[in-house]
This record gives sequence, structure tokens and C-alpha cells, in this order.
Amino acid sequence: MLPDADIVIIGGGLAGLTAGIHLARHNLRVTLFEKQAYPHHKVCGEYISNEVLPYLRQLGVSVDGLNPARIQHFSLSTASGDTIESDLPLGGFAVSRYTLDNHLAQTAIKAGVTIIQDEVKRVFFEETANAFTIETASGKTYHSTITLGAYGKRSLLDKQLDRPFIRTESPWLGVKAHYKAEFPAGLVSLHNFHGGYCGLCQVENGLVNACYLATYDSFKTYKNIDAFQQQVLSQNPHLAHFFSNAELVFEKPLVISQISFAPKQPVDSHILMCGDTAGLIHPLCGNGMAMAIHSAKLVSERLIAYFNGRLNDRAALEKSYTLAWRSEFTKRLTAGRLLQSVLQHPLATSVMLKSLQLTPGLLPLIIKQTHGKPLAIEQCP
Repeated sequence: MLPDADIVIIGGGLAGLTAGIHLARHNLRVTLFEKQAYPHHKVCGEYISNEVLPYLRQLGVSVDGLNPARIQHFSLSTASGDTIESDLPLGGFAVSRYTLDNHLAQTAIKAGVTIIQDEVKRVFFEETANAFTIETASGKTYHSTITLGAYGKRSLLDKQLDRPFIRTESPWLGVKAHYKAEFPAGLVSLHNFHGGYCGLCQVENGLVNACYLATYDSFKTYKNIDAFQQQVLSQNPHLAHFFSNAELVFEKPLVISQISFAPKQPVDSHILMCGDTAGLIHPLCGNGMAMAIHSAKLVSERLIAYFNGRLNDRAALEKSYTLAWRSEFTKRLTAGRLLQSVLQHPLATSVMLKSLQLTPGLLPLIIKQTHGKPLAIEQCP
């Protein structure tokens, strides 16, 4: 039986769409499944390091046309409001997922990607056929030579695949909304509060994205998001000023729960995982979007090599991708976990901030630990 596609991508976020564009431009048959119609909002910090710009331009993705906010500066505050600032070594840009994902989807369709609005309920690899079978919520079945998992932080598919991280409940939840508010141009800021931290930055059209991560324990004693923001986030004077003067644009904030930062495998059940599906960096590092795009580059280059015969078999493909993913991201993820462990403790945060104030050159070096170098397409050997 001939497969319906060379590559099926499960999930149409940054990693899935970027990989789809890259692969389709090399004449591979790509089918992508996304359960939500475009455009749609997602819980996300919406800041992207400029490291991915050369790669996106090579793919024909026009970020400039989306009118993104250009980011050059970073500020960090403790829960009590003490602050330190730094220039960002590479700089970045900020654009809503509503706008960016929709643009990537339209670019993918023009490149030849078939996008199907349906939810994948089950996927399994058939050894005898050396191919995948994909079953969807609409009752349809598809077959592919390769399957990419790009379905985000957590999914019922993780349970079907019995991935280890899904067996343990995670204490984190994320909240995001857009606001009309005065906010310094060119700045992305991170503000600590008891039980979490909140990122602020302008996106397109002058709106401000506020996205925060909080422990469930710190949140559960409050009746709703408004009460939590007024009584917990607003203990930080910077957040108190922002939320007291900002006008909510969304009907209500978006919320996701069970965000896990536990280690994951970049290949599971022969599925090549990318983006948050392969591993999630702490939002405080502000580089998850760039990492998702970078992971799409890594997997796409190796898939092109596989279909061109430069990687001999599936085992070689999986080994090459696993090694590349770990080489690029293990250090960043470790740095992110370390930073989060510090920022969860007010005393440690205060000590770190005072140390950085005495040696301000250290902060750009710390930022570099969670960011990469400018990307360009390379041929995988």
C-alpha cells in the first residue's frame, strides 16, 4: 500500500508549520493535522529571538510584513520590585501567535503542504510495513512513511504513547491575554511574584502580551484570575502598575494547565518529536518559540537527507536527529531549569539580582546560555 504522504505532521504550531514549509520546498509530500482553525490564539510569551530570522527568510517567511514589535532590551524584577536591565545580545521580535501561525499556515499551503483540520487520536508504527497508521477524530485513517509529533506541550497522544512525563501531574499552569496599555517600545520584561513569573512585551498593533506561569498551589485559593492577579501578581509593584492601568482586549484570558518541564525524548515510538513535544524550556528564558523553529530545521534537514539516501535507514535518521537535538538544546534546557529553581526562591532571586547589579556584564552571558546563534539552512551529511 502506498502511503498517503511521505510525512505526516501532527500539530500546526510553530514547529509543525515551519517543518512543513521546509520539507514541501524540497518536493516531499507533507500532510499536516491541526485540530483548530486558523487563526487562533495560544498561551505563549510571543517573543522570538532574532537567531531564527535568517532561516525564516530562506524559507520565504516574511516576518517584516507582520509588523512585529522589535525587541532590544530585557528587564527582570524580583517580587518586591527590585529591577535589573540589559540589552539582548541578538535582539528579537514579538508577534502574536494568532498572526504568526496563520501566516505560516498560508505559506505552508502555498508551498504545497496539505493542512487538514482534524484531531489525531491514535498513531502507531507498523514494523512489517515500515510505515505509520494515523487515526483521526473524524474516523479517517491515513498512512505515512514518517510521522512528526509537533502537537505541543501535552496531548492525549502522549498517554497513548505512554510517554513517561505524562504519568506525573505537573504543578504549573499558564495564563495569557492581550491588553491595551502604555509599555516601553523595544522591551521584554519578566516580573517575579509569589508562585510564578509574568512576561510582558508589545506585539503587533501596539497591544501588550501578558503571559504568566504560576503554580497551582499558589492559584487554587483564589476564586478566579482577576482575584489572583489583584492579590498575588500585584504584590510586585511593576505588575500592580501594569494591570491597574491596562485594558483587557480578550473576552477573558486563556488558561492551560499541566505544563510539564520534565525531560522528554526527541524520538518516541519512531515518531520524531519537535517543538514543545520534544522538550519545553521554561518561559522565563524567553526562547521557546525560537527553539521550536530551530527544532523544525534540525528535523527537516535530516528528513531531506533520509529521502535523498544520505541517511541509510530509519535507525540512522532517528540517531542523527536525537544527537542533533540533544547537542543543540540540552544545555539550554538545563540552564532554564537552573534559572527557574533560583527564581522560585525569593532570597535566591534577591541574591542573584544584587550580584548582577554589581557585575552587569553577567546578565547578557546568562541570556546567551538559553539562546542560540543565527540559523541558516545546512545540508545534513
